[in-house]
Amino acid sequence: MKGSEFRNNRSTRDMPGEHVLSRFARNETGRDFVVGDLHGMFAHLSMLLKEIGFSMEKDRLFSVGDLVDRGPGSKDALEWLRYDWFHACRGNHEQFAIDSIHPEHLETWVRYNGGEWWLDLGPAEQRRFRDAFERMPLAMEIETDTGTVGIVHADVPPSQTWDEFMELLQVGDRDATLTALWSRTRLQGDCVNRPVKGRVERVYCGHTPLRQSIALENVYFIDTGGVYIYEGYDKARLTVVEIHPTRHREFLIHTKRPVN
Repeated sequence: MKGSEFRNNRSTRDMPGEHVLSRFARNETGRDFVVGDLHGMFAHLSMLLKEIGFSMEKDRLFSVGDLVDRGPGSKDALEWLRYDWFHACRGNHEQFAIDSIHPEHLETWVRYNGGEWWLDLGPAEQRRFRDAFERMPLAMEIETDTGTVGIVHADVPPSQTWDEFMELLQVGDRDATLTALWSRTRLQGDCVNRPVKGRVERVYCGHTPLRQSIALENVYFIDTGGVYIYEGYDKARLTVVEIHPTRHREFLIHTKRPVN
């Protein structure tokens, strides 16, 4: 499987200021789940949620971001973001949409990173998507029975605690923001692997498509490349993890399955 090789070297002018961290209290009545990169695979997600008995009245679903691009249901992202039980942090593909107001960034996104669907939208609808994506936080914290869970799209700097990382994101630090959206340092082995310390017990990330989820110390990477079924990866899967009250339990759906 291949991921985007485009690196974000622009300024942080269009990156978040106030929409940085969202915190969620413990779910006292139901279960909490986190899902890997969706990339428009909402139909398969709906199938999987039905199979695990997800309750829209009691349960919550959190996302590591990258709701759009490459898959068939990117336009459904706006509807999902309106559900009061669904919460997503911002991924680099949401940032592509925000930055597409600049023609050179639009061309790069559409040509190399799956943004073709955007061209079918009118200006008003594009604005609605941008507004929704700009409101997505860069990170989330969820209180669970087994401790506080952190969610960020790409990674946490190996040399920083979660608390230090959040402080840098809050002040708009450019390197911290790019790490949240783009980093593959930990997975590529370009650093000494350390657990993320601070107020989180563990962290969930996506961004890098993998053949199966991987835990490096207390950082879980759960993008199992569900959308890459369209590039011939026959074992492409979408992963959902229960994080409360169960500490970590994975559920999978192979995206080669026909949609009901």
